[in-house]
Amino acid sequence: MSLVAKKLLPLFDRILVRRAEAVTRTKGGIVIPEKAQTKVLQGEVIAVGPGQRNNKGVVIPVCVKIGDKVLLPEYGGTKVQLEDDKEYHLFKETDILAKIES
Repeated sequence: MSLVAKKLLPLFDRILVRRAEAVTRTKGGIVIPEKAQTKVLQGEVIAVGPGQRNNKGVVIPVCVKIGDKVLLPEYGGTKVQLEDDKEYHLFKETDILAKIES
């Protein structure tokens, strides 16, 4: 478990994700300006909550696990900045669009 996952444990069906870095150079070495960079819609799962409870009180586990690569929506999620100065996002499980198999 990473140090970040020990500091911030999501509740219920929340998932802590670190977005992938935007591409700043082309393969030919040309630098892409910030305004021309597209928003990265992929990320890595850093921490996962236990799951949501149904009407009978049974916990329904989350579909993703730590280390999975996921496809994220363009907008949404809650931005979280921790002591390590990296930016993370909290999403509900239903907001995650897909899991990316490698």
